[in-house]
Amino acid sequence: MFLSRYLDYTKIKGQLANAITITNLSFGIIAIILIARDLGHMSLVFIFLAALFDRFDGLVARHFQSESLFGKELDSLSDIVSFGVAPALLIYMTDLSSMLWVGIAATIFYIAAGAIRLARYNVKEFDGSFYGVPITAAGVLLTLSYFLSPYIGPPFFVIFMVFLGLAMISNVRIAKV
Repeated sequence: MFLSRYLDYTKIKGQLANAITITNLSFGIIAIILIARDLGHMSLVFIFLAALFDRFDGLVARHFQSESLFGKELDSLSDIVSFGVAPALLIYMTDLSSMLWVGIAATIFYIAAGAIRLARYNVKEFDGSFYGVPITAAGVLLTLSYFLSPYIGPPFFVIFMVFLGLAMISNVRIAKV
């Protein structure tokens, strides 16, 4: 009760979206650690949780009118970890490590394309549409492709990662839902 006069609730509300973004980042990091420990199947849960939290950080920021350039940059940095690095490493460790340099090249291309897509998003004025497939969607699709691993060989995953990378850096206009 006495603390309530010392707390500035507007500042707390203003940082709620950033806390959600940090949770997204944390889930992405946990997924990467699980992949490194050869627990890729468990990392799926954390990549999907990161996607769930990524969906809500922007909604919360808009609801509390706390959108900021800092929050936009933090969200992009979190997204490259959770939907760039984590899904790419999952597929690399599961299917592409046997194709050493080709697998490494496809992994780097996918992550670099995601970074380029996020950088382009951050410097352009948002007009209600995305240009290129958002990295969250690409990361979720790549993560879902993990379930195809027992049935499809490594060349499919190379092609799929290159396709998703090209889709992210394309100029295809996609309306925000």
